[in-house]
Amino acid sequence: MVDTPVKNRGMLRRVGGFYGRLPVLGWLLAGLVAALLENPYVFDPLLEALGAATLNNSLGEMLAEVCGLPKIPVLFGFTIALKKPFLVPGALAYLVLIYLLPVTLVTALASKRCNRAAAWLQRRPTWVTAVVHMALCYAVLHVWADVSAYRVLVLKLTMIAVMLTLSLNLINGYMGEFSCSHPGFMALGAYAASAITVGLFVNDKLFGPALLPEALGPWLFPLALVFGGLVASLGALVVAIPSFRTRGDYLAIISLAFLFIVKSIIENLEFIGGPRGLGKQPDWSTLFTVFAWTMLCLWTINNYVRSTYGKAMNAVRDDEIAATAMTVDTRRTKMVTFLLSAFWAGVAGGLFAHVLRYVNPGTFGIQKLAEMLAMVYFGGLNSLYGSIVGAVSISMLGEALRPLEIWKWIIIPLLLILVMIYRPTGLIAFKELDVKSALGPRGRRGEEG
Repeated sequence: MVDTPVKNRGMLRRVGGFYGRLPVLGWLLAGLVAALLENPYVFDPLLEALGAATLNNSLGEMLAEVCGLPKIPVLFGFTIALKKPFLVPGALAYLVLIYLLPVTLVTALASKRCNRAAAWLQRRPTWVTAVVHMALCYAVLHVWADVSAYRVLVLKLTMIAVMLTLSLNLINGYMGEFSCSHPGFMALGAYAASAITVGLFVNDKLFGPALLPEALGPWLFPLALVFGGLVASLGALVVAIPSFRTRGDYLAIISLAFLFIVKSIIENLEFIGGPRGLGKQPDWSTLFTVFAWTMLCLWTINNYVRSTYGKAMNAVRDDEIAATAMTVDTRRTKMVTFLLSAFWAGVAGGLFAHVLRYVNPGTFGIQKLAEMLAMVYFGGLNSLYGSIVGAVSISMLGEALRPLEIWKWIIIPLLLILVMIYRPTGLIAFKELDVKSALGPRGRRGEEG
């Protein structure tokens, strides 16, 4: 007789082999199908154009009712299940019908076509492949988030977390240093970008009447974000100049002091709101805007780590003395990396302020630092994949466990402790992002499937 664990492992391999035939293109198409089925606002305009009666409920709403759920789960059923445990079977059934079933059908019926399409795209320039996949990815996110404003907010904050994790991983992962100043950079970017948009385009009691017409605002908003990033980079010089003249743990000490200094300065500047915070930011951080900046951040950092500076970073991390002996300008490498990291933290801070439309110095404290570090080390050092996985996992887990209130701050640290014990470098560490191979077909089996 075959042992049960052996049977289970064989079954898992077969399941993994079945879904492993589907390339990223296929997963995105399946996700789009699931989002379209769930969204109650997609088919009504089409039916109206055809002269047919509109639907009273979407398929997602009807399935939620069949499964005994009061409404469409806004976050994959976790919130409903934690608030009302007796609804767990219904939430699981809904996930299977709306999400797992489309993926299974696409895998069974269209994996061959998806692999052919992926192979065709792989023969095109890399930017064409990337643009097609990004367009599909945004379509999935847009349709999925259109169900509720809560989903839109969660997606925006998650993508901002991805930007922060990618930028922090440059210092704490690729460069091998330990920085605690990222919330300070984020605060500088948030307040600098907010001062530009509120001061120029909003009638506010702190800044006075608007100086420019509001219609120009969305077009100049990217410049405000860049300004926020540049201010954060200038702040990074305050940390980098004294820190990189020394070696060891001095960067951690100086960067932590910088965080407290920035927070204290903002709290004592009344013309930007002081401890009360700054509000009335225009609502210009749309889902597309945040998605576009996240993709730009990913592209920039991926190119940087694969460049000569990226190789120099790895040399500095592995052995700074040997890198110096091999003519690597270690101080210049550290400075450039640190400023680039701070720039993207500042841009993320500007987006964060305009997503919430309010910013407060208390937001950028030790708790925010712990959250960023958790994302970096949970996902994996020296890995863009790891940064994305860490940011998405911790952000979504934090939202999913929100009904547990204080208990979620016990569960998440315990999960991090387990990861640090069994995967000290994180879930996905030291793995480069190769767009061609990542977005290509899934082997001969996939092509024949």
